[in-house]
Amino acid sequence: MTLFLASVVNEAEAKLAVAGGADLIDFKDPAKGALGALDARAVRQGVKAVAGRRRTSAVAGDPGMGPSRLTEAVAAIAAMGLDYVKIALPSDAQHAARIAALARLARTTKLVGVIFADEQVDPSLVDELAGAGFAGAMLDTARKDAGRLLDHRDPAWLSSFLARGQGKGLIAGLAGSLEPPDVPRLLPLSPDLLGFRGAL
Repeated sequence: MTLFLASVVNEAEAKLAVAGGADLIDFKDPAKGALGALDARAVRQGVKAVAGRRRTSAVAGDPGMGPSRLTEAVAAIAAMGLDYVKIALPSDAQHAARIAALARLARTTKLVGVIFADEQVDPSLVDELAGAGFAGAMLDTARKDAGRLLDHRDPAWLSSFLARGQGKGLIAGLAGSLEPPDVPRLLPLSPDLLGFRGAL
């Protein structure tokens, strides 16, 4: 079954997402970019508002953060009682070091690596996430003004990504400026999650 992830920025939006039927409430700050981390106080208030009625996740750190700082940011967010912690994994020279640095935390925290479909993507990155003990892998878009997910990757490519992740035991999800018409196009690919923000 595909779950509905709703990205929110505060307690009020979290309550609306719960009332609207979202399966997973995701905290992030779109003003800081595709995967900007929300203020810690806002995350705590949001988690409290959800009160265990839905699963929760939050972005930790910012894209491009080095391995040491990212590890600290992930540990701080994980301590807030979230079900999942999402980490941006931009396609740069440090991505392997980031994943390796987070392997220890992955033993006790459900980490989801977010890969950007509008950048160069090495499919073996999914294998690296699984090898480091991550719980999931998601595709998103880094530049929201440069088109939606399906403008960058066709259904066959997306299906291969999902199958590779699920074959490794990962939760595999899709996001990236998705709109309602994308739902019937993507559901047949059997993603574990479909993530929305702007369309809400």
